[in-house]
Amino acid sequence: MARTRAFDTEAAVRKAMELFWSRGYEATSVRDLTRHLGLGQGSLYAAFGDKDGLYRAALEYYRSSLAADALSSLEQGTDARAVIRAMLVERIRIAVGEGGRGCLAVNAVCERLPEDAATRRTVRDMQDASRNALAEVLGAAAARGEITTRHDPYTLAGFLVTFLNGLLVSSKITPDAPGLEPLVEVALTALD
Repeated sequence: MARTRAFDTEAAVRKAMELFWSRGYEATSVRDLTRHLGLGQGSLYAAFGDKDGLYRAALEYYRSSLAADALSSLEQGTDARAVIRAMLVERIRIAVGEGGRGCLAVNAVCERLPEDAATRRTVRDMQDASRNALAEVLGAAAARGEITTRHDPYTLAGFLVTFLNGLLVSSKITPDAPGLEPLVEVALTALD
């Protein structure tokens, strides 16, 4: 008879996400994970296959929680500039937290590529979702006359996603929100 899992898988993935986010993939050992999660190595392997499987689960959790929250904030606002500013500033605040841990997705790309095609796909899917959501908001804002129509909304969204990626890398180098936030204002001039 198969044993039932005696732990909360979602809680384990959330804790693993936090550990990977603060330490990185390479610096986090299976031993670190089992200690942090309070699981035996056999339970970890049975649930996730291996460290890579748990890492991918952590990235998916990140995408479905924090990244999804950022996208939903875009859909709720009517003033595109204010909503985009708030989203970018919030991403800075999260990235500089805990001494400059950055963004789990951007960290994953910087640390794991080109070796890990699954990580690349996951992060690319996140970026595509962000770009598409931003393009939709920007297209609607352009139709309302709130922002310029000189740029294609999809291209403008691509610029903002690229800017955000650079900003998130910078947040690891210089975890200083007051120093990074004025850059958001410069990027928003692309909407004029």
